[in-house]
Amino acid sequence: MAEKEAKSIDQATLEMLEKAAQDGARVVFERAETTRPCPIGADGMCCSLCAMGPCRVQPPKGKEETLEERRKRVGVCGATPETISARNFVRKAAAGTASHGDHGRVMAKFFLAVAKGEAPGYEIKDEQKLLQLALDLGVTIGDRSNEEVAIDIANLLVKEFGKQEGELLFLKRAPLKRQELWRKQGVAPRGIDIEVAESMHRTHMGTDQDYQDLLKNAVKVSLADGWGGSMIATEVQDIIFGTPAPLLSQINLGVLKDDEVNIIIHGHEPQLAEMMAVAAQSPDMIAYAKSKGAKGINLAGMCCTANEMLMRHGVPIAGNFLQQELAIVTGALEAMVVDVQCIMQGLVDTARCYHTKVITTDPRAKIQGATHMEFHEHEALESAKAIIKMAVDNFVNRGKNVRIPKQKTDMIAGFSHETINYLLGGLFRASYRPLNDNIINGRIRGVAAVVGCNNPRVTHDSGNLAMVKELIKNDVLVLQTGCMAMASAKAGLMLPEAAVQFAGDGLASVCEAVGIPPVLHMGACIDNSRILMSATAMVKDGGLGDDISDLPVAAAAPEWMSEKAITIGQYAVASGIFTVFGVNWPTIGSKEVTDFMFKDFEEIYGGMWAFEPDPVKAAHLMIAHIDKKRKALGIDKARERVLYDMAMRRELV
Repeated sequence: MAEKEAKSIDQATLEMLEKAAQDGARVVFERAETTRPCPIGADGMCCSLCAMGPCRVQPPKGKEETLEERRKRVGVCGATPETISARNFVRKAAAGTASHGDHGRVMAKFFLAVAKGEAPGYEIKDEQKLLQLALDLGVTIGDRSNEEVAIDIANLLVKEFGKQEGELLFLKRAPLKRQELWRKQGVAPRGIDIEVAESMHRTHMGTDQDYQDLLKNAVKVSLADGWGGSMIATEVQDIIFGTPAPLLSQINLGVLKDDEVNIIIHGHEPQLAEMMAVAAQSPDMIAYAKSKGAKGINLAGMCCTANEMLMRHGVPIAGNFLQQELAIVTGALEAMVVDVQCIMQGLVDTARCYHTKVITTDPRAKIQGATHMEFHEHEALESAKAIIKMAVDNFVNRGKNVRIPKQKTDMIAGFSHETINYLLGGLFRASYRPLNDNIINGRIRGVAAVVGCNNPRVTHDSGNLAMVKELIKNDVLVLQTGCMAMASAKAGLMLPEAAVQFAGDGLASVCEAVGIPPVLHMGACIDNSRILMSATAMVKDGGLGDDISDLPVAAAAPEWMSEKAITIGQYAVASGIFTVFGVNWPTIGSKEVTDFMFKDFEEIYGGMWAFEPDPVKAAHLMIAHIDKKRKALGIDKARERVLYDMAMRRELV
């Protein structure tokens, strides 16, 4: 049992691991035990960019090297450990930007189709956000229809991907001081695709071989994600599907039902999830399910698509990244419907032990052994119903090897930037001023973004939970997205009453007054741009400096796994935010590169990286940084409250 507990702190996960072992089903936790990571690759010291390699460069022995010894620690082409480490890091950042960027491009083109009336079943749901975006981008509103305005906006956003000159439009949303810094450093992205392409060229064998210049490029390509592809995707999704607002739902494998057709949507494309949610509630699909002996259709989410459906429809979440195969292990899942990103190929192998159908839906992401049913947004409802019909037909094949864990937890999600603005200031005076004031008066120490994936190299959900609890205990308000948000929700931290139980007195008093949890769910990993907007709003409301780097804020990814996490962390650092990662660090084999990112970056960008695998120690690094910023702002000491009489008030005039 102790060995099982080391794999996860979540009881539903542990129960399904036991069942998987009994059923002979292989899952990610078992593969992580039998497939050990390459120690040289983990440190960033393996170069496979050309056929003269792969070259594995050994780290120094811990003593002063002679020139001759150092000359031996290079690749066949002469590439130094610094060059190899930096190139590997840039490629990770470029891949993350490409992934989010490709998603953003699909959403921008989809937005154009919706505006033109070429995507039946979809419409513009958030008129206010549409018009605000038009004002931001200089699009004429006048007496034009929403669709006419939307077409102009969509055309501008589509061009952001292929733009070759100038700057990304959304860079203007950042504080002015931050914009000036990016221009001075030469890291303001021109477009999205061009920065990815240049990164791949720079890291080709024999091109850019100055590690500092390479890391400058990593900043540039990552900013093209945070203030480009990701921000475009979030804005468009809110306009089409509605800007999220707080709602109550549930999370964990216990949301599956033993008497209904269970379908899980997994991936990152919300247009599929949106229409699946609509189709699953249609009378004809429900009647069809009942004709097969089921009481209805139970739709649940997994990973980032789960966050999208949760925020807008209240659809429950079955689990985060490492639980995707375990949903199949329950024996109660008729279909796992997937599109792009974070989909384990092992799903198909796990499904061989059960009746579950793994259905791929995107032309960019097929899996050998899965059933491919392409989702077409121009006939979205029909596509969604065909997928659901296949799942319903599979209900009769469920069998008796079913065990659904009882664990499920209530949670409140849907805290978009706009919602936080409204909750703090009200309808007519929406503002971040109450947040700033409570940071200044010390009730809230600062704000932390804890985001990212799960990683089987560390105990599932444990890093997140230990870090988040330590932060809120020390009066730090926590913002979360993606799989880390789900980990906190499963532990009950996304309910208002969690403030009384887990938060410090100051943070708890603010949460009680506003009626919010101490940990706020802000969406999927693509929605980290909401956190950038929140930080910018804090700057613009005043009292906490004139740049994001002045704010008492920090960020972390305690259980990161994907290249997208590197990109997210890099654009956070480049935006002026101290960012600490757990698990491992991909440049640790090069002291020069690591020191540059962990120290010199702060002098250049006002934000820097840190690495700390212990989540509690990492939390205290964040708290120390927050305290440093509070001291620089002169708000580190409690101020005595003075009751002014009339004479004292007259002196102020």
